[in-house]
Amino acid sequence: MGVVTAVRSAAAGLAWYVKGVLGEDAYDKYRAHHESVHGADTAVPCMTAREFWRDQTDRQDVNPQGRCC
Repeated sequence: MGVVTAVRSAAAGLAWYVKGVLGEDAYDKYRAHHESVHGADTAVPCMTAREFWRDQTDRQDVNPQGRCC
């Protein structure tokens, strides 16, 4: 069982790293930040995933930075 557990742990670590490099974890980071700053304050609602990615895409279009595409 030790080998299987080690392989699963390594695969999970690799998946975490790749998601970070590709920016796939950006919404999770946004939610964690929003919750730490605003808490359960309903006056400042948290964006949905769809709203977040639309906003991020709009910001990248307005202010392009070095990226491949």
